[in-house]
Amino acid sequence: MRVDIWSDISCPWCYIGKARFKKALATFAHQESVEVVHRSFELGPYLTHVLPTTGAAHAKKYGMTPPQARAAEEKLARIARKEGLGYVVASRDHGNTFDLHRLLHLAATQNRAERLLTLFYEGNFAAERTIYDPQHQVELAVRAGVSEADARAVLTDKQAYAARVRADEAEAAQLGITGVPFFVVDGTYGLSGAQPAEAFTELLERAWADRRAQLTTPDTGGQAGCDAEGACTVQHATDADAPST
Repeated sequence: MRVDIWSDISCPWCYIGKARFKKALATFAHQESVEVVHRSFELGPYLTHVLPTTGAAHAKKYGMTPPQARAAEEKLARIARKEGLGYVVASRDHGNTFDLHRLLHLAATQNRAERLLTLFYEGNFAAERTIYDPQHQVELAVRAGVSEADARAVLTDKQAYAARVRADEAEAAQLGITGVPFFVVDGTYGLSGAQPAEAFTELLERAWADRRAQLTTPDTGGQAGCDAEGACTVQHATDADAPST
């Protein structure tokens, strides 16, 4: 049985959802028969520079005041910590994740994608050093078992694995996926958001029992940003994305 997970490294609910899904999978009786494939989805494809998550520009993007943005981050931090995850509120950035996805596709060719995604999430949410530093990205890739030369070559060649990222995003669009995390089992069952572990357990058990059902994708409402129900949706270009002069 195959589980495809569309997610983005910049998405806090994806970070939380990955942990909850992992807990569910660990208790699934047929876990040895489950293949997990991580798929690319960019929440900020038009971002041209890095924004502090509690800064005025980032707050404006989500229709919040800076204090509201900070409160939202603190709430997410509490939820993440309940799942045993680290979460830094004050010194975290939000930016374009295209290169991170390209590195994940490189790692997938070496069976290292799961490990690198975990390190990218931890590097983004649980460390004060920005994940958008190319040197940091290379170091994390090496920790995941990818050669430094390969990682640097991908970051240098902007076309390397770019087609694979775009293919993932095109498939997401065909399925009607507008928010992440989004989980698809055997191309049949779909589940949106960082659901409780029990919901993932139910999904796995149902899919195992009946693998011929037809995928139904829920309506996320098309709202940009992260909602309180555990999903983040794609952003579009705004004035805040323009490079400062």
